[in-house]
Amino acid sequence: MSKNKLSVHNKSDRPYNIVLKENEIIEECIKIEKQLPEFMNDFFLYLKNGVALSTRLAYLEDILFFCNYLVNESNLTNADSTRNITAEEFNNITARDINRFLGGYCSRYTIKDGDSIKVVVNENRSLARKKSTLSILFKFLYRDEIIDSNITDGFNPIRLPKPQPDAIKRLEIDEVAKMLDIIETGESLTDKEKTYWEKTKLRDKAIIILFVTYGLRVSELQQLNISSFNFNRGDFKIYRKRGKEVLMPLNKTCEKVIKDYIYNERPSIEVLDEENKDALFLSLQNKRMTVKAIHNMVKKYTALALGTTRDNGYSPHKLRATAATSLIQQGFSIYDVQNLLDHDNVTTTQLYAAHKKDVKREIVKNFEWLDDEFK
Repeated sequence: MSKNKLSVHNKSDRPYNIVLKENEIIEECIKIEKQLPEFMNDFFLYLKNGVALSTRLAYLEDILFFCNYLVNESNLTNADSTRNITAEEFNNITARDINRFLGGYCSRYTIKDGDSIKVVVNENRSLARKKSTLSILFKFLYRDEIIDSNITDGFNPIRLPKPQPDAIKRLEIDEVAKMLDIIETGESLTDKEKTYWEKTKLRDKAIIILFVTYGLRVSELQQLNISSFNFNRGDFKIYRKRGKEVLMPLNKTCEKVIKDYIYNERPSIEVLDEENKDALFLSLQNKRMTVKAIHNMVKKYTALALGTTRDNGYSPHKLRATAATSLIQQGFSIYDVQNLLDHDNVTTTQLYAAHKKDVKREIVKNFEWLDDEFK
């Protein structure tokens, strides 16, 4: 049976690809909601209006995972499907049950896939997210008088490692320069890789420079269109988390590499289908590059710059960290960098600022007021 092609009647001024992607996430949310108990419907409405679309999907996935556990791995329900779990059965769930789910089951479980068995191991960060989802759900059900008590105070704490600034993975300035040189010359690439490189080097260069200049999220870059750019005004438009529309200033370097790619490498509009005519970064199949393809490309070039294996190359998020630390080392304030990178909290940006401590130490060390004889 063929899958019907989805079409969206877009009356907003938001690009078609952005609206289509959001609609795909909404459809996935609705699909999950239909598998969950009906007594959660008001909670679904709360998620729809109260959190970002990606967060809504993540919460629903966590709740479905928990409900599957109730049906298949526990004696906490008599339901034969997640949809048939009752409010009464949820009311009987205790904090101890949740702690056993998080600490006992979630930390390590198996999934049967055909003839093979996959072992899934979750670290504390993943467990903390599941705990957060269940806390929000149970507090909402208590507030709406669907369950009799708020059991969340009894959830066991999950210790998360304190972020260490020195452990932040990012490229140094000379490593960025080496990476750009590899993209320019094709040096260190295999013969097979060079056949692709010849057709994509201008595209790859533009992508890397946008990442290390603006610290874009991979989704923000992947969604870029030609129409996102206004070269006369010197800016381009991106869509951030929660659908925020932001204009970014365009510097001369970025303008040059983007124009170079558009005019000298990108396929002409005539050979593109309607869906991809406006997409900025295209694959060799003349389709908008996927997030996975961008991720793999970045890992390849960063691995070469670092002199490591391809598996140990850096993700696009590490280029976001590279942009942050580079800007702070150049002397820009953490608040300016926070604004550019769209960090919700300045403490996130401060992690990158911690790298300046060595610079301060070096300055003070070489600025002594007393001669050696007084020390």
